[in-house]
Amino acid sequence: MTAVESRPAGLIGTSQSPSRRPFGARVKAFVALTKPRIIELLLITTVPVMFLAQQGVPDLGLVVLTCLGGYLSAGGANALNMYIDRDIDALMDRTSQRPLVTGMVSPRECLAFGITLAVVSTLLFGLTVNWLSAWLALGALLFYVVVYTMILKRRTSQNIVWGGIAGCMPVLIGWSAVTDSVSWAPVVLFLVMFFWTPPHYWPLSMKVKEDYARVGVPMLPVVASNKTVAKQIVLYSWVMVAVSLLLTPLGYTGWFYTSVALVAGGWWLWEAHALQTRAKAEATGGKLKEMRLFHWSITYVSLLFVAVAVDPFLR
Repeated sequence: MTAVESRPAGLIGTSQSPSRRPFGARVKAFVALTKPRIIELLLITTVPVMFLAQQGVPDLGLVVLTCLGGYLSAGGANALNMYIDRDIDALMDRTSQRPLVTGMVSPRECLAFGITLAVVSTLLFGLTVNWLSAWLALGALLFYVVVYTMILKRRTSQNIVWGGIAGCMPVLIGWSAVTDSVSWAPVVLFLVMFFWTPPHYWPLSMKVKEDYARVGVPMLPVVASNKTVAKQIVLYSWVMVAVSLLLTPLGYTGWFYTSVALVAGGWWLWEAHALQTRAKAEATGGKLKEMRLFHWSITYVSLLFVAVAVDPFLR
């Protein structure tokens, strides 16, 4: 019997009916299903690209509608992810307080909520923004739920590499919301996020690899040594920084973006190589301090995309 099988789904949560929980707590639980903190990061990569596409300030109403549609779409994907992963979430320390595990929301409610958000977000994008953005958002949702959560996550250590494609889509959505098209600029930023995702997530996976091992999810740190993972992080980091510098020679950005990309990218590489050094020294009692790179990765992507938004005003 596997770790996931050792706890029947009926034991998840408590015996109290979700509908009898306090209304305020129930509202918070449904909001938690959307994983708001993750969506904040997705919006950070959406709005600045709209400024780049507009080469100035985009229409405020369009920004609001794009952000709302993006929130609902990503929220629906996250809710469906929790529905599918509710068995392993109950066994992992980092997910033990999710609404389905605590019984604050029932599986049926979560499934209906996720599907509703998916439908509403697609219609909102299509009817108020444009249909290209709608299909891109729906594609991201389906990729995250079907390809990553249902197919890749429990089968391969490359799960986060290819599954991360869903998290790269907001840059395409932000650009298409303004232009109703896709160009090389969002493709470059898509690739930046693609190569950013593994070295962003693998340090966190290092921290909680016992959780993933317990439920049989083969995140790379579960199936490979920290030295091997750190080496992969360094390789992805170099490619990410190199790709981030392509926007300027392609004519989309100027000196300000380039300066930020060089400084922030240089600091990232310093942290990545430092993690690799600590991973090599771990056998002799050194501390890995893997979360340093994880926290910096969020700062890095925020700085880079703020530069994307500011650069058009300084050219």
